[in-house]
Amino acid sequence: MKNLFYLSALFMSVFMFTSCEKDDAIADHNHDHDHDHDHELLGCTDPEATNYNSVANVDDGSCVYGDIEGCMDMNALNYDQYATIDDGSCILAPSTYMFERDGMTSVAFGGQTCRLQMAKDIYDAMNSENGASVPEFLNMFDNGQGFDFMYSCGKNIGSKTAASSSASSTVKSQFDDMFTVLVDEVYPNWTSNASTGVAGQITTSSGSTYQVNGKGLEIDQAFIKGLMGAMVVDQMTNNYLTPTKLDGDGTTNDISLIEAGDNYTDMEHYWDEGFGYLYGYNNEHVGGSDNNANGPAEGTGVLVNKYLKKLNDTTHPGIANTIYDAFIMGRTAIIAQDYDLRDEQASIIKVNVDKIIAQKAYDYLSGGAATIESGAPREDAFHGLSEGYGFVLSLQFTDLFSNGEVNSMLDQMMEGDGFWTISADDLNSMASTIQTVAGL
Repeated sequence: MKNLFYLSALFMSVFMFTSCEKDDAIADHNHDHDHDHDHELLGCTDPEATNYNSVANVDDGSCVYGDIEGCMDMNALNYDQYATIDDGSCILAPSTYMFERDGMTSVAFGGQTCRLQMAKDIYDAMNSENGASVPEFLNMFDNGQGFDFMYSCGKNIGSKTAASSSASSTVKSQFDDMFTVLVDEVYPNWTSNASTGVAGQITTSSGSTYQVNGKGLEIDQAFIKGLMGAMVVDQMTNNYLTPTKLDGDGTTNDISLIEAGDNYTDMEHYWDEGFGYLYGYNNEHVGGSDNNANGPAEGTGVLVNKYLKKLNDTTHPGIANTIYDAFIMGRTAIIAQDYDLRDEQASIIKVNVDKIIAQKAYDYLSGGAATIESGAPREDAFHGLSEGYGFVLSLQFTDLFSNGEVNSMLDQMMEGDGFWTISADDLNSMASTIQTVAGL
């Protein structure tokens, strides 16, 4: 009986040991199978094929035999690593913003050039004693009419001021009101000495003269610096360079839909219009030779390109090429139908254009504070603070500040008697906030 017991025990031990080994082997096999599955690399595994992929371990049926036509330039956006015959289809980014289709330019931003020229004309009129009446200013601003130069483009500035879907509807009236203040308060006192609460002319310690309202604000500076954001930035980065505008109904880059007389798709044209708001100014219409489209930072005119050059030459060397190259690459990406790359370039443009607005707002506010702290005549700070006021107004069209936050700063600048009484501490506090938020 005892022997039978020992034999039974021995049999059970052998059975359990064998079963365990079998289970372990099955588990190891399953583990190895899963491991191999995780490292499957699809591709052509036939060494005789033109597109043989030596790394692939699972054939996906893609093998091609014989010559393959495609782009063979590794620098092209549409480079084909398997091509054996270059078919001339390579899409390369040009060194300048020049694009052609069928031997003719496919770039057009005439409307933007016209608006930038109009903005300078209005600014010049605001700088002249009795330069225009309120209705005349509004006719130029809203209708694009009444200028000394007879524009035939059919464009205007007012309809493109704070006009994007993200802009506040209250901003346009702020610009309209500037004409009223200029004509009703400043023009009648053009050469009279300004004082606290009284519009007129100020004279700085260096002998420069400026016309201000009762709070020390130069209306022309608030207007033109405000347009930097309300028209240029808002139309460029909040409208034309957005995926919503560029993609439209999904057919905006269909070459077959190019209309007679045009040489560009809608998407190409939208991107060009964004480019035009930054680089479109020239004065060739009045016999001049200024043209911001000639390079990355020409700096002519009175809007953002002027300050792009200033930053490029001082605090942000290289920013001009960064923006210009992104415009070129984004336009090239549209031709290659690489919309992820296009949107990456639009983001680069927006971040850096926002930086221009923030940097100048900071510079003018901190500069005004320094002037006040130095003990210099307070009027010495008014011109820079007026420019700062306009750049602060523009901040709401960046990704950095909201309309409410901007209006709070503007109210603080105009509180009480405005520039006549604002403290250096208040200015430094606002400048510090801008510096921190913008990462300057």
